[in-house]
Amino acid sequence: MKVRGLLAGLLLALGACAAAVSDLTRELDQIARVASVMVDGDVCERILTARAAESLLKEDPRDKWAASDNFDVNHAAYIQTKKVLIRLGKLGTRPTDVNLWMPVGKDRVQILIRNANEISQFWKWGDLHQPMPAEMKRVLATGKREIVTVKPGFISVLGPVSNSLGDRVGIVEVVTQINPGHW
Repeated sequence: MKVRGLLAGLLLALGACAAAVSDLTRELDQIARVASVMVDGDVCERILTARAAESLLKEDPRDKWAASDNFDVNHAAYIQTKKVLIRLGKLGTRPTDVNLWMPVGKDRVQILIRNANEISQFWKWGDLHQPMPAEMKRVLATGKREIVTVKPGFISVLGPVSNSLGDRVGIVEVVTQINPGHW
């Protein structure tokens, strides 16, 4: 009898956890929906300076850090976008970041703005750019938001960022940790 009671209690707790994760996923999806409308793709395209964009994919055999050393942003566009991303992150009921990812060439991506809690399922510390994950490629191709849970303990919703012509030019990652006590 005690085992049945314990098992029933465990099943109830698991059901409550699943419901909480489902609610959290819905919340992040709504933030991503709003972010796709509020983040201005025209401004995002102006964040990286021409000089930085030119050196981004170049490899200097004498200085492997040249691209990082030449990284620069147009401050007005950067600050305007970062403020919007921070405000969007505050819509979350727990620590939530809204990061901006921009394509680099055809198959690479750069996290152009990481946010306050530095949470991301995709960013690799120290990488200026990295191969574009399949999930991001699908968001850019379809314009549909995508829920991602590839990294244990994290939930992200990726959403498209469009410019005034309707071209999808970037991706927002709305992300939180399921158990933020690990910070």
